[in-house]
Amino acid sequence: MFLRLAQQHRQFVQDLVMNLQALAIVLERRGYPASCYTCGDQMNSASFMVSLGENHLIRFLVSDYGITWTEMRDDRELMKLEGAEAVNQLQELANIVKHPVQPPIATKTLAKRY
Repeated sequence: MFLRLAQQHRQFVQDLVMNLQALAIVLERRGYPASCYTCGDQMNSASFMVSLGENHLIRFLVSDYGITWTEMRDDRELMKLEGAEAVNQLQELANIVKHPVQPPIATKTLAKRY
């Protein structure tokens, strides 16, 4: 039983790494600086990073040892999640990519001269 669970976990990590690589490519194409680095060709760990704007950075790490999501702004850690919660937050990021939200159009107020 434990050997089967270990194999399932390895497969989960490999699937997650492949999805992170794809997400990084899509984000880059949408104009977000993103990267996904893996060690070796075993696909058993990855470091994924994306910049969502001015000094707003997401780092997602996955390996056989665990999964973490860290969100930072202005070099300060805002949120750190692990395990299933980290994967849920990654899904939220993927949903934004699937269904981009258009920022509201800013209206300029022109100063009137009398």
